[in-house]
Amino acid sequence: MRLEEFDYILPEGLISQYPIAKRDNSRLLIVNRQDGRVEHRTFSDIFYFMEAGDVLVINDTRVIPARLFGKKETGGGVEILILRQLKPSKPESNGKLNIWECLIKSSKKPKEGSRIFFDECLEGEVIEKGSNGKCVVQLHSNGDFHEVLDKVGRMPLPRYIKRKGGLEDRQRDLERYQTVFARNKGAIAAPTAGLHFTEGLLSKIQKKGVKIVYITVHIGLGTFMPVRVEKVEDHVLEAEYFEIKQDAASLINAAVTNDKRIIAVGTSVTRALESAVVENRIIKPATRYTSLFIYPGYQFKIVDTLITNFHLPKSTPLLLVSAFAEKAIISDAYQIAIEARYRFLSYGDGMMIL
Repeated sequence: MRLEEFDYILPEGLISQYPIAKRDNSRLLIVNRQDGRVEHRTFSDIFYFMEAGDVLVINDTRVIPARLFGKKETGGGVEILILRQLKPSKPESNGKLNIWECLIKSSKKPKEGSRIFFDECLEGEVIEKGSNGKCVVQLHSNGDFHEVLDKVGRMPLPRYIKRKGGLEDRQRDLERYQTVFARNKGAIAAPTAGLHFTEGLLSKIQKKGVKIVYITVHIGLGTFMPVRVEKVEDHVLEAEYFEIKQDAASLINAAVTNDKRIIAVGTSVTRALESAVVENRIIKPATRYTSLFIYPGYQFKIVDTLITNFHLPKSTPLLLVSAFAEKAIISDAYQIAIEARYRFLSYGDGMMIL
């Protein structure tokens, strides 16, 4: 299967640069994957398309301000994207040592042992150089690490969202590039399908008798990485950490037993759920990484309905939604959304595939 089959022309003006004023005022394209019919709605209407007993599975990950700007000892500028925390190679008595796998961007890559200064409260030391621009960095904080990171770091917005670094933008992104139910720190990208939900909308969904289940998927580097191979099957997806607890698994399994729908909010939730199925549509509690790559031809085992945003051409999320519905149906739906001037990508509008 060739990657070019999943290309389309995305007008630059449709790439949303800022979130809409009220989360659930985003537009919602309803797509029926049986016959390709579409319906234009507002996201706040989404509960009309759910039924009592259905299970809505939401990602409660919290995005950390993972982008850091600093200076090398030589004075040169450095940009770091911290990816995931690694187990310390040795304990540190003050408990303030953090070892992270990072992406480093600078005119000349720092050498092992070199130091990087971000703030009077935070500095790093490169302890290992890896491949593909990755390095292992010890981050030393003067105080609680995550409190310091909240002060010094910036939200890891995708490159297609342009920012000049103003304080107003930074404050807005700290709030809006985060779901209202975010609680478990660890993601370096937002679960964007969840950005549309408000507390009020979740309350309406629950009052309708829909069960809301939270799992954790720490969205990682894979969401940023383009597919660089011509043949789709040759792409290797970066692994993401996920956790599905026993209570969540039990609610999902009960719904399956009662022939109710499992509604996944986002492609990462979909991959986690599909990774945790053992047999006969039964979810097993799990705490691990998954590198499951879903593209057309994949047979879904547990997810019945998918809520998602509009994705980049030739991207892995677009491949997943093209597997969930027929590729032709998704292609037609995207063209309809473009003609109707829907807002695309992270801060854009939503789609519900029934």
